[in-house]
Amino acid sequence: MNKIKLQNDANRLNDDSDFSKIVDSGLSRRRFMQGGAAAMGLFLAANPLAQAIAAAAQPASQLLGFTALPVSTSDEFIVPKGYIAKPLISWGDPILKGAPAFDESGTQTSAAQAGQFGDNTDGMSLFPLSANRALLAVNNEYTNYLLLFAHQGKELTADDVKKAQAAHGVSVFEVERKADGHWHYLKDSTYNRRITANTEMQITGVAAGHPLLQTKADPSGKKVLGTFNNCANGETPWGTYLTCEENFNGYFAAPGTEMDKHQKRYGLKADKNKYQWYKFDQRFDMSQEPNEPHRHGWVVEIDPMDPTSTPKKRTALGRFKHENAAVTLADNGHVVVYLGDDERGEHLYKFVSKNRYNPDNKAANRDLLEEGTLFVARFDAQEGELKGNGEWLELTHGKNGLTAENGFADQATIQIYAREAATIVGATTMDRPEWVAVHPNNQTVCCTLTNNKNRGKKDNQPVTGPNPRAENKYGQIVRWKPANADHTSNTFDWDLFLVAGNPTVHSDLYAGSANITDENMFNSPDGLGFDKAGRLWVLTDGKYSNEGDYAGMGNNQMLCADPDTGEIRRFATGPIACEITGLTFSPDQRSMFVGIQHPGEKNAPSHFPAGGNSKPRSTIMVVQREDGGIIGA
Repeated sequence: MNKIKLQNDANRLNDDSDFSKIVDSGLSRRRFMQGGAAAMGLFLAANPLAQAIAAAAQPASQLLGFTALPVSTSDEFIVPKGYIAKPLISWGDPILKGAPAFDESGTQTSAAQAGQFGDNTDGMSLFPLSANRALLAVNNEYTNYLLLFAHQGKELTADDVKKAQAAHGVSVFEVERKADGHWHYLKDSTYNRRITANTEMQITGVAAGHPLLQTKADPSGKKVLGTFNNCANGETPWGTYLTCEENFNGYFAAPGTEMDKHQKRYGLKADKNKYQWYKFDQRFDMSQEPNEPHRHGWVVEIDPMDPTSTPKKRTALGRFKHENAAVTLADNGHVVVYLGDDERGEHLYKFVSKNRYNPDNKAANRDLLEEGTLFVARFDAQEGELKGNGEWLELTHGKNGLTAENGFADQATIQIYAREAATIVGATTMDRPEWVAVHPNNQTVCCTLTNNKNRGKKDNQPVTGPNPRAENKYGQIVRWKPANADHTSNTFDWDLFLVAGNPTVHSDLYAGSANITDENMFNSPDGLGFDKAGRLWVLTDGKYSNEGDYAGMGNNQMLCADPDTGEIRRFATGPIACEITGLTFSPDQRSMFVGIQHPGEKNAPSHFPAGGNSKPRSTIMVVQREDGGIIGA
């Protein structure tokens, strides 16, 4: 195609006949004219000719140096040519001294599971000890009763519940890169630790000791047992691990009672409970301990270097269904933490520390997450635009309607009922805000908005701004830049980095943005992370039916994107019915650690990673280049 023909074809795109196609797809002519680059991207996705023109004008990425993978429906973890991937550790592998090996029978006791690697690996961080030794802190989000028990959860005992609780939480263990060049976990290391749903923790911050956190077992309101449904993570500049409590509501029950408005807002239900912990552990029975749910849904700070340390629930960061905690330092020294609330129609938050980080005083930094200000995001846009500006709305008692008259007696109540406070101040409802990642240049931030079947169906979830599609099946990634590159600023500009979709099934907005093609399409972006060079790694947790709206997408996958050019390539594909989640790198960027969660979900025919007729097991994989080079380059 020569340059003159390209120009003539581009001119034809300005005809009203072409704009009518946009109007039919729900993208108005005004939106196209006003929407800038983001709107152009969505327009291009609906028009193959325009897409070809854009591709011809767009430079190839200099960051992405691997050959993209095709989709896969096989029961294996596949990486590009020139790469190798090896299992590091799987659910049930022993990490504490004296713990037994994994037993596929499902008859092992709670004591056995308490010494083994937990189930369903999720977010993780690597803490170097030396060039070839490190500690890996890993979330174990939940457990699958179909695989955990020989009886598949049908005949629970008190010890079964303890076993399930031991499969949750966090695993900390030492890893070493040995002479063979590969990483191995050290099962007898003195650093190794299991943190479970029964580990004692300290509640800190403004809400500590509040009457809403007091229980019969803990009248002080300052001590709590356990952390569970730990989704993603974060790490601090002072070397601690942040684990984030997400769907804590699913563990509580109060049969025969009626939930109040606070309980309903957090998804608590009286009778629906798949884990059944309340039958054997009183604290999960809300009729006995109505305040116990308030003690969960926090960010927990853990010192991985001290296996005797007490984890701390940081109430200054708010209570909701936390996905991850993306930590960065503002130029003025304040610690900033970006936080997503992973539920349809919930919000995106930011915490700014009261005190400043001091690189010369590690001890002083230990309590920087103790005090600070919590904000929630409002995204603004002109009608039809797919970019705009936004404001961080302060969640402080006495401001923005957060008063006793509106149900907030004090600051602690705001922290405990952060969702309700966000509604009062006018925050934007989002399409399930999940992982947040800060670019290594500290200029921009991205957040995955996974999907939202409720968008457009409820009055408080309008189709607008960064959430431009009703009944959003595919998800998108929103990107923002703080004013003056200052993360403590109250304002920002935003756009959509990508809009996931299926261009082989749809020709409208559901086809996705221009950088989505039939060669890299996916749905439900979830995990997210930048490497040191600025590559954006996107991990998916979506529909793997490979049919209908998801035809041609195959199993869940990991992609890599160039934030400057917008190019996206598929880097890895996972086994049957898995989610790919959790991402961290060795300091030299030559090893990538990535999690495979729930292979064989709902009894799907997976036998990953061992193959044969083995039971599927959540597993951490280590990816390296055959030539020892930098991952992705």
